[in-house]
Amino acid sequence: MWVLAGWWVLALCAVGGALAKPPPEKKDRVHHGKELSDHQHDDNQDFQYDHEAFLGKEQAKTFDQLTPEESQERLGKIVDRIDGNRDGFVTQAELKDWIRHTQNRYIYENVDKNWADYDRDHDGRIAWAEFKNATYGYYEGEEFSDLEDKHSYRKMLVRDERRFKAADKDGDLVATREEFTAFLHPEEFDYMKDVVITETIEDIDKNGDGYVQVDEYIGDMYSSEAGEPEPDWVRTERQQFLDFRDMDRDGRLDPAEIGHWILPQDYDHAEVEAKHLIYESDKDKDERLTKQEILDNWNMFVGSQATNYGEDLTRKHDEL
Repeated sequence: MWVLAGWWVLALCAVGGALAKPPPEKKDRVHHGKELSDHQHDDNQDFQYDHEAFLGKEQAKTFDQLTPEESQERLGKIVDRIDGNRDGFVTQAELKDWIRHTQNRYIYENVDKNWADYDRDHDGRIAWAEFKNATYGYYEGEEFSDLEDKHSYRKMLVRDERRFKAADKDGDLVATREEFTAFLHPEEFDYMKDVVITETIEDIDKNGDGYVQVDEYIGDMYSSEAGEPEPDWVRTERQQFLDFRDMDRDGRLDPAEIGHWILPQDYDHAEVEAKHLIYESDKDKDERLTKQEILDNWNMFVGSQATNYGEDLTRKHDEL
């Protein structure tokens, strides 16, 4: 995630840390699909993976403390929210959207935290002027003694304005909450893909030709002192560049190739989990769920401490 004044902090850190030896760890620019849970997905053991996928990790902990009756009551209210068109059924698409929503809750919390700072007139929207004045107004009045700082400031302003305009679907330079979310978290929105690619090129492309050469690719991940041998993983990355990143074998990465690299078409965890929950709960096999079908299989969706404890006792007894 890139956000607000964080650009300024990063710029100053880059200047201040120029002489320090970089850490040997590999920098990863790839936006990976997130796992829905750290638990193993094995229904024969327990439903903890499904609980965290459906509720999110923190909410799953809350449900673990509920009685079965309380858990089912809250699940019923959640089902009403998932059924967006109020037709009495939960489809795979609706269930997938819900799972994505729960998994991205941290994003919405971040947006909520920033929203109050920038919606100064409390009209439920954030204009570019509001954001610019709140973020850059102080610096615009400053006289920069350091030309590098002045350049970094201008670069950040241009970059933020370009991203704000890309997120602003109707072009009125006023962001709705959804558009502001796309501005703060462009990697989560398909229509912001070109902006993410452009910003990545700007970060890595040191000679300004609009492409990423192999040395620029490696230099973004690692830089060594004179005479220091490259770690094995760096040599592997050079070969990865030649064999997989540079798809047309012209010795450089163009925007399309960079898109394949940093925004891969990952395994869709939310879609697979939605299919799984429907398959396990769909009694009449119409590929959609009624509220009652979900409540009948409530323990897979949400569970509670009491039922989990009972499952543990049963499992331990069987093992004996």
